[in-house]
Amino acid sequence: MSRSPAPSIRLGYGTNGLTDLRLSDALALLADLGYDGVGLTLDHMHLDPLASDLAARTRQVAGRLGELGLEVTVETGARYVLDPRRKHGPSLLDADPDQRAARTALLITAVQVAADLGAHAVHCFSGITPAGTDDDTAWKRLTEALTPVLDAAERAGVPLAIEPEPGHLLATLADFHHLRGLLDSPAPLGLTLDIGHCQCLEAAPPADCIRDAAPWLRHVQIEDMRRGVHEHLPFGDGEIDFPPVLAALAATGYQGLTVVELPRHSHAGPELARTSIEFLRTKGAAAC
Repeated sequence: MSRSPAPSIRLGYGTNGLTDLRLSDALALLADLGYDGVGLTLDHMHLDPLASDLAARTRQVAGRLGELGLEVTVETGARYVLDPRRKHGPSLLDADPDQRAARTALLITAVQVAADLGAHAVHCFSGITPAGTDDDTAWKRLTEALTPVLDAAERAGVPLAIEPEPGHLLATLADFHHLRGLLDSPAPLGLTLDIGHCQCLEAAPPADCIRDAAPWLRHVQIEDMRRGVHEHLPFGDGEIDFPPVLAALAATGYQGLTVVELPRHSHAGPELARTSIEFLRTKGAAAC
């Protein structure tokens, strides 16, 4: 079965948009549709990073990925994996050092899972600055909390790809470069670029963001979005002009996965997985 729209663009779909499916069924669906890989969110419904026998369960998933010929990246954006009452809590910016340490420990676990799966990157984000916290304190907490994760990533040979997220401390490409400067540009630190977030928040068009970010790209997420509205939309429901975006991605030489990110659409996940790859193939052909 033919796969990506251009040889240098390798398409995946995020499991956070397929939460109504068993993981094995989700992976089979994506392979049948022609995806090159999967963005695997560590969460209780698929691969729970906090349950027992994680190493054994990870080996099972690695075997399934191998059977289906799927690549993988590990994503850590599960909403309630650490705290059942606090979305994305605790974060790397929490005032309580023990809470920050819990998030750091989860990311270190994610790095080990990624190494065991042969993943090309581990995704993460900074979190929202807590009320009453000044920027200098927030950046200090972030750098301190990420340092052991970056050390683990370096040992494992798996890059950590932090995502600029609207509303977070690290929200833009400029913020990513600020973090790089604070950490003295460590080799394991790379970038997750979400194309919709570029449309939502960045001053430059998404294709220009891709070109500017190319040296640090380690993971890419893609969906449609509107300017100024942080809502992940199915392709065609937003404002993004996709042929220039896909052409820019192809021109970078980026070899990781470009993962469709529709975390609020699991109720229609199988159908959206089908229509998304068809859309991207069509727009990718138009970009060639």
